Amino acid sequence: MPSFSRSSLITLCVLSLLALPARANHHLTASLKQGHAELKSAGPLAFGPEGILFVGDTAQASIFAIGTGDTHPADGQDAFKVEAVNQKVAAALGTDSQQIQINDLAVNPISRNTYLSVHRGLGPDAMPVIVRIDTSGNVHVVSLDNVKFSSASIPNAPANKAPAGRGGNPRMESITDLAFEDGRILVAGLSNEEFSSSLRSIPFPFSKVDQGASIEMFHGAHGRIETASPVRTFVPYSVGGESHLLAAYTCTPLVSFPTRDLKPGAHVKGRTIAELGNRNRPLDMIVYQKGGKDYLLLANNNRGIMKITTDGIANITPITNPVKGGGSEGLAYETIGTWKGITQLDRFDKNRALVLRTTDSGAMDLEALELP
Repeated sequence: MPSFSRSSLITLCVLSLLALPARANHHLTASLKQGHAELKSAGPLAFGPEGILFVGDTAQASIFAIGTGDTHPADGQDAFKVEAVNQKVAAALGTDSQQIQINDLAVNPISRNTYLSVHRGLGPDAMPVIVRIDTSGNVHVVSLDNVKFSSASIPNAPANKAPAGRGGNPRMESITDLAFEDGRILVAGLSNEEFSSSLRSIPFPFSKVDQGASIEMFHGAHGRIETASPVRTFVPYSVGGESHLLAAYTCTPLVSFPTRDLKPGAHVKGRTIAELGNRNRPLDMIVYQKGGKDYLLLANNNRGIMKITTDGIANITPITNPVKGGGSEGLAYETIGTWKGITQLDRFDKNRALVLRTTDSGAMDLEALELP
């Protein structure tokens, strides 16, 4: 048996201690299995630790966790813009921009590479694809054939059926948005329960997925309580030191839900903290800090980009009466008039948001913009 000096033993102990965090930092990736991640659709995206990308597959009512291996820290960068990114993605997929649909984007907070969920083709036979745009603007199709992944199925998803009348296929709203927070995946969407609007808190690594919590909120523009309208986009946010979800609905109430209440089988009543105007659909939302204050940035299809203050959010009186004439109440906001045509956004770094913007020509640009 070899002999070691005291200094050698100390060195080995130090090296061993240094190695422990490295192993611990990859325990989530270690839970994934190598194989083929068979997506049927590619919808909402969210990043977790260790470069793990979560993908909402609405067609299968499943959530996939994909180990991207994209864990090299980003270098400093002064500007980032990719013009006509939809055309570049279409070219990489061997088609034209009229035959693809970009469904969501997410920025890897480690590398600042951008990931897009894309459908190649239109209609129910469209092929799901995940695309990576690196910080040099190059387009890469992410292979799903030999990748580390895991998946979880939602047990009480809506039926997958052809649209009837004016309604769409309810399965396509089984997952409307995702976020990762504190070791769990937070999922908004519809269920097949009587009160179908739902929020779920799913521990990761995946084990069993429960039925989630049904939710209700008072919709000021409609003047009534609603239980079947899905959350369109949400962000986790601390209110009074407690984790909440701030959720935006079509037409456009903003509602706060305590995360601790999202227990299996629970029915949770949200607090409507803002009414932001009718005839409008929220598209994406982020939270950020500027000048020592927190703001929400909400992209909409008809009412532009809203910068919403969070001042007084813990003590605001919830909206419980009708808000008529397309008016607004609750948290104050301003419209950022220079941010036009934006359909998706995510945090790019501390001071910038990454946006997907449709130009007057119909092309889509990917660009990092200074937060307002």
